[in-house]
Amino acid sequence: MATLLKLPTGTDAAELVEALHVAADARDDTAPELATRWRTLANDIGDALDALPKPRQEHTQ
Repeated sequence: MATLLKLPTGTDAAELVEALHVAADARDDTAPELATRWRTLANDIGDALDALPKPRQEHTQ
């Protein structure tokens, strides 16, 4: 993901995506439907972040 989106808690959205994937991996055996839902949510968030415009870098001298 090229875009860094900081949330009010100080966490960036990429950490949430990673956490959803980790949680989904942990529930593959016990709750496969929930794991699938969490993966879909993580992928949707990641795709939305990738679709955001790239930040412009301002050069200061």
